[in-house]
Amino acid sequence: MTRDGSPATPMTPVTPVTPSIPVIGLGPWLSGGPEDRARTAATVDAALRTAGFLLVTGHGVDPGLRTEIRELARGFFRLPAATKEPYAVKVGGRGWLGPGAEANAYAEGTATPPDLKESLSFAADVPTGDPAVDAEWFLPNTWPGEIPGLRAAVEAYLTVMRALSDQLLELLGAALGESDDFFTRHTAHPTYGFNINWYPGRDTVGEPQPGQFRIGPHTDFGTVTVLDRQTGKGGLQVFTDESGWADAPYAPDALTVNIGDLMARWSGGRWCSGRHRVLPPPADAPAEELMSLVYFYECDPGTDVRGVDSHTYLRDRLDAITAG
Repeated sequence: MTRDGSPATPMTPVTPVTPSIPVIGLGPWLSGGPEDRARTAATVDAALRTAGFLLVTGHGVDPGLRTEIRELARGFFRLPAATKEPYAVKVGGRGWLGPGAEANAYAEGTATPPDLKESLSFAADVPTGDPAVDAEWFLPNTWPGEIPGLRAAVEAYLTVMRALSDQLLELLGAALGESDDFFTRHTAHPTYGFNINWYPGRDTVGEPQPGQFRIGPHTDFGTVTVLDRQTGKGGLQVFTDESGWADAPYAPDALTVNIGDLMARWSGGRWCSGRHRVLPPPADAPAEELMSLVYFYECDPGTDVRGVDSHTYLRDRLDAITAG
């Protein structure tokens, strides 16, 4: 559905780069019969056993809302560094992650230069009533006063993303051979994070250092990541055993979905978390800048995932990718 409740525009078909990353239409899952739902679940299971990535269509997320958020966020990223500095935070905080703040390859134990990006980061902010939990995972978000309208657009997007993520988790429950609520019974009051990632061109950041990426190779940490991205020469790549590193498939209105380490563990090792990276800004397109909207959906704090406390694990991983 669109922001005003009207039907979404039908998707143009897209051919995946490899069979490991299929296009999943949510229509047959949400409104189809038992055979349609079983076929969709089986396709998802196969993909998560190989690449950990899917393209999802029929999701109903308004493209106009995504465009609005990008335009507003671009206004923030274009501000002078001194204006952005009061919003600076560390990884896992709510605010601005400036140049040099994050190095995702650290999560794999790889020493690399910091990622060539900036981010505006937001997260779950509705308190649970448990002071200790709220102080760590449900603090208020920070909204830059220089960008009026950003809060309303982001909060509208977060509402849609949470509903979509629960639909995806229901699909994943069936794909694992469990009940639809196998995962969502643990999302009554979940945490989530939302990053607006800005990848400037070489005309802004200069020539990358050896081994430096817009985002270094890594797997995500939690359950599901729902990504709205732009394509470019310095864009997303996915690693699979069959193909090594390859450009991720792309369609303008499709969302890219991948699972993280906790979901791989939750599946008992049946599924693999999707390893990926974002290439450095290209030399032959020095003005290329891209922006991604990245929603990291998790579970309720303290959820036991096969013997691991979900949020102790998440905090450890967030600390691991903090540069400096």
